[in-house]
Amino acid sequence: MRSENNLGNVHLLGQQTQYPVDYMPQILEAFDNQHPDNDYFVKFICPEFTSLCPKTGQPDFATIYINYLPQYKMVESKSLKLYLFSFRNHGDFHEDCVNIIMKDLIQLMQPKYIEVFGEFTPRGGIAIHPYANYGQADTIYADMATKRLWQYSVR
Repeated sequence: MRSENNLGNVHLLGQQTQYPVDYMPQILEAFDNQHPDNDYFVKFICPEFTSLCPKTGQPDFATIYINYLPQYKMVESKSLKLYLFSFRNHGDFHEDCVNIIMKDLIQLMQPKYIEVFGEFTPRGGIAIHPYANYGQADTIYADMATKRLWQYSVR
């Protein structure tokens, strides 16, 4: 059974939700991985992601997919939800959003491997689907990142 000590700096659970109005990476929280010796994927699907076009201010909508192999820390899902919500008034291109999300999660958790895929809805007749990934340097996960990047599917 999980003890409170394993929850680390998780403070948002059980609290009334206050949604951020600006980009807020500091809202992300992590807790200890109870199975650091196992390789396993954690997948998040966030179908209600919104951000703003940095040029027009128009809203962009996407489903964000986050897959990662945890090492010692894992992202707490409510903090991730609030973090992704914090992009709502943030102006950045689709490719930037995906890379920022990945880099913020790397900084938080130091995962063995992570990938972030954005399935943005078409605007102006074009859909943009950026993909970014990372594997820890000098490990099999770096090799995995290279292989997965080159196998990334364009349909």
